Amino acid sequence: MSKTISLASYGINVTKVLRNASPAKLYEDGILSDGSTIVASGAIATDSAAKKGRSPKDKRVVEEASSKDDIWWGNVNVPFSEDSFAANRKIAIEFLNTCDQLYVVDGFGGWDPDAQIKVRIICSRPYHALFMHNMLIRPTAEELANFGEPDYVVFNGGLCDADTSVEGVESKTSVALNFAAAEFVILGTQYAGEMKKGIFTVMNYLMPKVGTCSMHCSANEGPEGDVSLFFGLSGTGKTTLSADPVRSLIGDDEHCWNDRGIFNIEGGCYAKCIDLTAEKEPEIYNAIRYGTVLENVVIDEDSRVVDYTDVSKTENTRASYPIEYIDNAKIPCLGGHPKNIVFLTCDAFGVLPPVSKLTPEQAMYHFISGYTAKVAGTEVGVTEPEATFSACFGSPFLVWHPAKYAELLADKMRDHQADAWLVNTGWSGGAYGTGSRMSLKYTRAIIDAIHDGSLAKAATATDPVFGLEVPTACADVPSEILIPKNTWADQAAFEATAAKLAGLFVENFTTFEGDASDAIKAAGPCVETATKA
Repeated sequence: MSKTISLASYGINVTKVLRNASPAKLYEDGILSDGSTIVASGAIATDSAAKKGRSPKDKRVVEEASSKDDIWWGNVNVPFSEDSFAANRKIAIEFLNTCDQLYVVDGFGGWDPDAQIKVRIICSRPYHALFMHNMLIRPTAEELANFGEPDYVVFNGGLCDADTSVEGVESKTSVALNFAAAEFVILGTQYAGEMKKGIFTVMNYLMPKVGTCSMHCSANEGPEGDVSLFFGLSGTGKTTLSADPVRSLIGDDEHCWNDRGIFNIEGGCYAKCIDLTAEKEPEIYNAIRYGTVLENVVIDEDSRVVDYTDVSKTENTRASYPIEYIDNAKIPCLGGHPKNIVFLTCDAFGVLPPVSKLTPEQAMYHFISGYTAKVAGTEVGVTEPEATFSACFGSPFLVWHPAKYAELLADKMRDHQADAWLVNTGWSGGAYGTGSRMSLKYTRAIIDAIHDGSLAKAATATDPVFGLEVPTACADVPSEILIPKNTWADQAAFEATAAKLAGLFVENFTTFEGDASDAIKAAGPCVETATKA
């Protein structure tokens, strides 16, 4: 399928441009010219150079007439002038023109044929081409022959630094999106995740315009056709918990919910590899084979076996593989309307219950809040977990105001009577540094109980501070860990920590109060109760 293509229409005059090169060709080029290595399992190991995670502070969105009134401007979407974007684009084009060979990957975003977009990636590293070969939906030979002009183009000039003399560029890294031009330019970072999240951001803009809810979540489907969604930031368990041996995987990270049901945006998975074992995560472990890109892992030079415990490069080690590498993936990646919505949070304070049943109002409160902890290495400069709030469990990728996504999700949940759950995959028995991380075995048992319907029937106790309905029994989970206070040796410390977290929730939500109903505002924690405790 590897063909050459002209990029002259973009001002790129390189004569050797490989379009949709085969994984074998990209392996060959990666080994010969890009420092890649084949590991014992058959995957290819690569390195993203200085940047080992995304650079959200360097993201810019062009302020232009067609989209400026739609965009949630602020720390997430920092405005960028059309002139500055043109300067970045020129730098990227000039860099790409210095390369002896380039790669083009043409593919689709979105499995619903009525909603998908055509995407073109232009890059200089074979590893980036293989990564996006995995992450986009791969066209058939016929679809590629009839691909035509793309809807969006990504210019990956990541090997070239950005120019800080350009207005709005504050470091040597810049990732900039222009909705009017339908273009995305990357400078100063070779981290492959910037490309995939750029396309997700595009879908996060386009889909709500037509009443479709775009979501940072994973999804799977049970034997009876029941669909579950798992929301959460990187490191909270979206990929791990959706890779379930008795349920079909629809996707691990990015989805949309329209009138026909759920569809995955991507054609692959991008799984964290830290401490990966065949015993704990067999589906992911077995997917790391020929065609898989391993990013920033450490390997034994003789055996070529990967040491997934080695964090000397980064804790954000990653594997990118086609979704069909998961044995029970559902192809095409489409599903019906979800029955269960699971909000995953990594609570570094150790005070949220392992599982809580949410009212519709609580579901919206916690969706808008998006509380979790950033897991070490996922973003540049984050070396250990820190508490954070990320609207809609994906603030860095939102384009519209969070209320837009919350309203769309609420409408879908109400129309299709989906249940909502808050699941803590973080700490128990104390805060980070004192307690211990929640056992994956117990979290899986909780998810199983949600799916088989038993948890919805369990007796509950009301958390006095957060107002959550907490099941007091769950099969294969010790009852004492279900009520967090019972796991703390120092009860006074628990109460003080719970009060602190409740205060952080309330403080964070002040940003959204103007767009929230009284019922949603009342669904948050009670600081007064926490203070008296």
